[in-house]
Amino acid sequence: MTASSRIRIIIVDDHEIVRNGLSVFLETCEDLQLVGEASNGAEAIRLCDELQPDVVVMDLVMPEVDGIEATRVIRRNHPQTQVVALTSFENDELVPAVLKAGAISYLLKNVSIDELADGIRKAHAGQTTLSPEATQALIESVSRPSPQFDLSEREREVLGLIVRGYNNREIGERLYISRSTVKNHVSNIFSKLSVDSRSEAVALALQHHLVE
Repeated sequence: MTASSRIRIIIVDDHEIVRNGLSVFLETCEDLQLVGEASNGAEAIRLCDELQPDVVVMDLVMPEVDGIEATRVIRRNHPQTQVVALTSFENDELVPAVLKAGAISYLLKNVSIDELADGIRKAHAGQTTLSPEATQALIESVSRPSPQFDLSEREREVLGLIVRGYNNREIGERLYISRSTVKNHVSNIFSKLSVDSRSEAVALALQHHLVE
């Protein structure tokens, strides 16, 4: 595997021992490459400006600039960079907050090495990974909306594929429609469900049994 084809990663955590452990883990994965480390959100923002990584593995509770604000800035400035929230805090309020800020995944630090590696790869591919605790927190955080979501049959098909983890390109291939058409459907789904991210849409779809 060439260096250019590896997934370039920045680790952000205020505990050096955590960063060291993650860096050792990354060395064992041929397709993953650690390109930088940061001890807080402010450093993470500067590193992303400099290195423009593929994926940021982001702690949430840190000094100076926390992970949620750092995620918001990074995703605004570098939309091609995906953020995987990795935290030891099982705070239900953190889950919707960081996903709303732009993180694509939310994992707890008790995940296995293989689960974390898989989460990073999926994030790079535009797919969401949520810990069971995060999924439950999302469900509980979503206020009960009107029972009339008014999704079209096609929108329900697209939502079903989102729930299954397909990205826009894959959805287009499955349904034989263009990527721009898929993007329009996804935008309409978000609007009708009053959500801002795929993760929130998935949680709401599961909560209200919108898809089979």
